[in-house]
Amino acid sequence: MAQTLGTHLLLEFSGCPFALLDDPATVERALLAAAAAAGTTVLEAHFHRFQPQGVTGILLVSESHLSIHTWPELGYAAVDFFSCSPKTRFAAAEQVLQQAFTPARIARQVVERGPEG
Repeated sequence: MAQTLGTHLLLEFSGCPFALLDDPATVERALLAAAAAAGTTVLEAHFHRFQPQGVTGILLVSESHLSIHTWPELGYAAVDFFSCSPKTRFAAAEQVLQQAFTPARIARQVVERGPEG
């Protein structure tokens, strides 16, 4: 039986408005709100806007991390949320992110992480 050490939520948002995905302040607010909704503790945050467009951001949380990479020209964002806490409220975080980025389509994967043995 495998030992689960954490859960990794992978979200792909498509059909998002360009302006929402290209503004680092908007992206940062959304990730911070998602981390709060999930009940995680933010330790550090770093966001970078690329030229001519796109934002990458990461929150280091005491439970692990929450990150995003955006392609505004494609209306696409890739979100990774990994937590080793069984108390993390992934659904609440996902709802916050959906409200922030208003995707037309969402692809979701959940991966349980840990060694086999």
